Amino acid sequence: MGWLIFLGLAAIVAGVLWRFGRLPKGGIELVGATLFLAIAGYAWQGSPGLPGKPTPAPETAKQPDSESAVERQKMFSKIGSDADVLRSADGLQSQGLTQYAIAVIKMGLEKRPNSADLWVGLGNELVIHGGGLMSPAAQLAFQRAEAIAPDHPGPPFFMGLAYAQAGQLDRAESVWRALLDRSPANASWRPELEQRLVEIEAMKQQMAR
Repeated sequence: MGWLIFLGLAAIVAGVLWRFGRLPKGGIELVGATLFLAIAGYAWQGSPGLPGKPTPAPETAKQPDSESAVERQKMFSKIGSDADVLRSADGLQSQGLTQYAIAVIKMGLEKRPNSADLWVGLGNELVIHGGGLMSPAAQLAFQRAEAIAPDHPGPPFFMGLAYAQAGQLDRAESVWRALLDRSPANASWRPELEQRLVEIEAMKQQMAR
């Protein structure tokens, strides 16, 4: 089957060149020689007898959900426009498209500039895009979220998480202890916050050895 297709294409090329190519004298012989060499090369290196096997499309390198995305599910609403925007950003981030994730959240903030959830999401995405570093822009996003919702545990929790991921353990501990001090005794986030502080202390002791 491969031979028939190849010979058919060669015949079509030769016919088109002869009819419309306006080849100079001796040109038809040159075309014939070129096609002959092509056929010889195909016979030498081709495998017309093998069945076709299309090359599969490369798989997209999907990233695992970020720690901030996992933790956000515990503190923020899972429904509503803000949640939809953040899920869209998570999907882009999981594909490694962090710049697009940031752009999606910024578009959401253009419509809802007083959304603490989106400001926290922006801070998280900026940290991820920066390779885990707390940039001034990310810090500003977290501070903006805290100013909008001073009683919400999300902004300080995720700011502390960003500091911890960046290796700034003292800052992370300071932010989390301040949050713990003002959290109600029955707050749902207290156990995890306490566990985080225990881990911070253990890491500091390990580094001091």
